Amino acid sequence: MKIYRLRDNGHQTRLATSDDGVNFFALTGDILCREFIITNERIDVLAILAPVEPKTIYCIGLNYRKHAEETGAKVPEHPIVFLKSPTTLQDPGGPIVLPRHLRSDQVDFEAELGVVIGYECKNVSRADAMNYVLGYTIANDVSARDWQKQWGGSQWCRGKTFDTFCPLGPALVTPGDLKNPNDLAIGTRVNGVTMQQSNTRDMIFPIAELIEFLSGSTTLEPGTLILTGTPEGVGMGRKPPLYLKAGDVVEIEIEGLGILRNPVVEEELS
Repeated sequence: MKIYRLRDNGHQTRLATSDDGVNFFALTGDILCREFIITNERIDVLAILAPVEPKTIYCIGLNYRKHAEETGAKVPEHPIVFLKSPTTLQDPGGPIVLPRHLRSDQVDFEAELGVVIGYECKNVSRADAMNYVLGYTIANDVSARDWQKQWGGSQWCRGKTFDTFCPLGPALVTPGDLKNPNDLAIGTRVNGVTMQQSNTRDMIFPIAELIEFLSGSTTLEPGTLILTGTPEGVGMGRKPPLYLKAGDVVEIEIEGLGILRNPVVEEELS
């Protein structure tokens, strides 16, 4: 099932499902508890929103072998973990805003498979980990490389947590409607030109291993979002580097999940 968060013509936030991305039918209940039903109510859609509003966003760095190679980094022995603030969340179609107060001229794109946790879990085994997944979605781990690499005090979070730096969507796809999430085509286009083209099987640490690691001595609450890393082809790794500019349109496509499309604008300073 594809689950959408929508704003209807009455400006109410609603949950819905759709088979074609055009006709939306209301859901009632709580998707985080997996207690919901499909109704016959058709919703007139004003806007599609990010499918979840996570309180915690865990991100994994250097989790594709070819991406580690293009950055010149060693393949990590353990997952590299950092966090994004919930305020980075952006809706499908919403703008990626280039920072201008704390200016960055090296804003990059990163196609990522997003995993949403459905049940509270802690110290989960790899064998059981996939039973805790509510669904999958598309994410863009937008990154200001200058703040990530040079001016962030050796931490990645400053370059990763500007507003709008986590576009998400368009839908949450439940596990039963997706083929093996560790074998999905994934890619990025900027202005229609392919930049990233890979497969999630290139992950160093597959999804079950990430959940096992992140839940170790740590509670993952329902709705927790895990960004599982990006493949090769990011702007930073190109020669010469290619960074986002106002007027660009970024499209991330993952097999079975659809297309996440966001325009790029500059921050307006008052």
